[in-house]
Amino acid sequence: MSEQHPHLWLCATCGVEYAPAPVAPQQCPICEDERQHVPASGQAWRTLDGLRADGRRVTVTQVADDLWGLTATNVGIGQQGMLVRTTAGNLLFDVPGLIDDDAIAAVRELGGIHHIIASHPHMYGVQSQWSAAFDDAPIWVAEKDAAWLGHRPDVVRLWNDPFDVLPGMRLDQVGGHFPGSTIAHWSAGADGGGVLFAGDAIFPVADGNVTFLRSYPNRIPLSAAVVRRIADQVRQYRFDVLYNNFGASAGPDAPSIVEHSAQRYIDWVSGANDHLT
Repeated sequence: MSEQHPHLWLCATCGVEYAPAPVAPQQCPICEDERQHVPASGQAWRTLDGLRADGRRVTVTQVADDLWGLTATNVGIGQQGMLVRTTAGNLLFDVPGLIDDDAIAAVRELGGIHHIIASHPHMYGVQSQWSAAFDDAPIWVAEKDAAWLGHRPDVVRLWNDPFDVLPGMRLDQVGGHFPGSTIAHWSAGADGGGVLFAGDAIFPVADGNVTFLRSYPNRIPLSAAVVRRIADQVRQYRFDVLYNNFGASAGPDAPSIVEHSAQRYIDWVSGANDHLT
């Protein structure tokens, strides 16, 4: 496909789109922030046509019933978007930093995209291009994080209060990693047990538990109070499985895992376990 804007610029490090312009921006504020990083080699920029010419592609892989992962390997951070199919329309939660004709065709066969939501600014990807490919699907952006938008097409819709973007699909902001860090609760997912898409706000780790951080690449923690607040907020939702933004999951019985992990984290950052160090 030919990109909608020949000079839509993508940060080579995070994969987030910036507004069309004759020349690339000088800076990527997202990568200059302490939650991300600019490589030692310096800021670099890519275009969609350049990535596709290099052989980069989006793969669409079924994860579970009515759930598919969209991944652009070796593009930006390398996140996996989640396409959720419902009888009322489809949601793309977290957005790859690439789009191509084969991926568009595959998603069309699955019913298209009716709403787009990124869990936080690192996951904006090329959301304007995914929207344009699917009849200008609305892009829902947490108002608390809107200042991080490098490109703001007319289809962007700002929001604050929790709401059902589709029947059985509720969006909520839990904060932590970013003030507007967003989760999506899919009540019909996991065979009716419920699924929570948590982005970076609640992140599965190697031992089957989860963690909570302000910065993952720089290992900057959150406070005990913030972690307690996040864990308490998601307790209102019924879910058996939790997914992050890289295809990792926690569950079954994900709420118990979240609670155990939150308390473990709180005990360490509050000093309760200092005698073990």
